[in-house]
Amino acid sequence: MAEVRRYSVTGMSCSHCENAIREEVGQLPGVTNLQVSSSTGLLEVTLAEPAPTDEQMLAAVDEAGYDATRQS
Repeated sequence: MAEVRRYSVTGMSCSHCENAIREEVGQLPGVTNLQVSSSTGLLEVTLAEPAPTDEQMLAAVDEAGYDATRQS
């Protein structure tokens, strides 16, 4: 069964921001789908096994130039 995780991302303001996050997070193994919105500041990722750790997800967002925290 697929796992869905949600992250709050700060600093996004446009589609370029969304694309930067899409590019970095989309490279992680196990990411099957992702949606990112600069208007809501939300990143939603659908994962398959083996899923990346939260640390890997946050590092990918950081690599794109943004900060994120996992929503509970």
